[in-house]
Amino acid sequence: MEAKAKITFVLPDVLQKECREKIMKDGYDMRGKSRWISEAIELLLAMKNYPELVNLSNQMKGFEKVESVVMTKDLKKLLDNAVIEIRKPYPSMEGVQSGIVRTAIMQRILQS
Repeated sequence: MEAKAKITFVLPDVLQKECREKIMKDGYDMRGKSRWISEAIELLLAMKNYPELVNLSNQMKGFEKVESVVMTKDLKKLLDNAVIEIRKPYPSMEGVQSGIVRTAIMQRILQS
């Protein structure tokens, strides 16, 4: 079985609700949440402009909901590398990992 890593992130209440609705609408059950969010992260990191997108989404306020997802160790490595890439142009950005996950969720919701 593949090694897994658990990450925790924060997001606004309204985005959490939209995300849950979208996961169900896409035919995933709530156990599929980690898979849906992992796929969203992979899609985001494939975009050339993902650092700018994460920077834009980091302007959001009101991160009152805490969520956790389980992902493969390989995806966690990609996520860690993305944090480093985003810190280069935006060295003062806080909560980069959460920002990446939030941006990935928003992009996947927007693209459907």
